[in-house]
Amino acid sequence: MRTCIQLENKNRFELPVEFQDDDVRFSESLVEFFLNEFTQEKDIVFDPFAGFGTTLIVAEQMGRDPYGIEYDKKRVRYIKSILNQSDKIIEGDSRKLSEYDLPEIDFSLTSPPYMTAFGKADPFTAYSIVGDGYQGYLKDIQSIYKQLALRLAKDAKVVIEVANIKKEGFVTTLAWDIAKSVSKVLHFDGEIVINWDSYGAGYDHSYCLIFSKTT
Repeated sequence: MRTCIQLENKNRFELPVEFQDDDVRFSESLVEFFLNEFTQEKDIVFDPFAGFGTTLIVAEQMGRDPYGIEYDKKRVRYIKSILNQSDKIIEGDSRKLSEYDLPEIDFSLTSPPYMTAFGKADPFTAYSIVGDGYQGYLKDIQSIYKQLALRLAKDAKVVIEVANIKKEGFVTTLAWDIAKSVSKVLHFDGEIVINWDSYGAGYDHSYCLIFSKTT
């Protein structure tokens, strides 16, 4: 597999006006790349931070079976309006992943909610309350993927798209810290660097961290 790819950071359709100031979607082409690489038709594809549903929507279009969890009820309502299998998106908190009725998962792809080292709002509540800080955030990420590991099929792959964050002269090594945290509960297979035509977070690239189930 190539370890560096070039993609256009552009979505094929606009979000409703109420969401356009908060458009943090990755491109459909990213989802297509990994679904072609790691899945087959009818595979179960899961996104623990469904956002606006890009992973689920593309998975359904490509004949996969989409499942996802999203905290924000407005986003859930939006995803339900697009998915044919609208019951496959769960309004909930991925930190309670083990409590939800999910099937055995063949592949997972997501971009988690970002947090800087000095952030205070809890990303897992759509930044609606004060959380336990950056170390608490990383602890929660690890817990989520520990729970996910119990739902993975034997040969399942997990991909997390994430970037480091450069802001006001300081770099939060978010991608590297998530890689370290999740590698304690899943096997870290390596990363693919995504060179975008434009991105954010102070960079023009992000990382797709690839994991598999430990034996």
